[in-house]
Amino acid sequence: MISDKSGQYLVKLAGNAIRQYLETGEKIKKSEDYPIELDEKLGVFVTLNKNSNLRGCIGYAEPIMSAIEATIDVAIAAAVNDPRFPQVSLDELETLDLEVTVLTKPELIPVAHYNQYFDEIEIGRDGLIIQKGYSRGLLLPQVATENRFSVEDFLEHTCMKAGISTDSWMDESCEVYKFQGQIFK
Repeated sequence: MISDKSGQYLVKLAGNAIRQYLETGEKIKKSEDYPIELDEKLGVFVTLNKNSNLRGCIGYAEPIMSAIEATIDVAIAAAVNDPRFPQVSLDELETLDLEVTVLTKPELIPVAHYNQYFDEIEIGRDGLIIQKGYSRGLLLPQVATENRFSVEDFLEHTCMKAGISTDSWMDESCEVYKFQGQIFK
């Protein structure tokens, strides 16, 4: 997808975007010398961790804007708009570990029977999106690895994230998508 150099650029950009927003309330402008490949529209998530615990995570699952613009937007949102956490303070910013995950486009997993998901989903490679009606949940690939989930655990936790019953993934009215992510720290 993107080079390591570009991924590291995004991590630094995420930190600078958060810092500028916390200091001035303004969104950072992209510099003139950014890697041109970051003009590509890609899904991007920014995760903030403090002492190995989640402190904020917001992103765009779909490639709706350039990777560089998406990173700026979701970095700020992860720091100040994640409803699970209070806003990050400027002093706290130094204690956070930033992670940028660049996503492939989500692909619907076509199955005739829900048991086929066990062959289609690979822990450590795939992230999941589960959608049922207006409910939608997403878990990044690293969530399954970090929590030592089985495929079934991963499906159930993605359902929980969507706010639906943990066995909804077995329902024909439920759509399961997979995507891959490049993780940069």
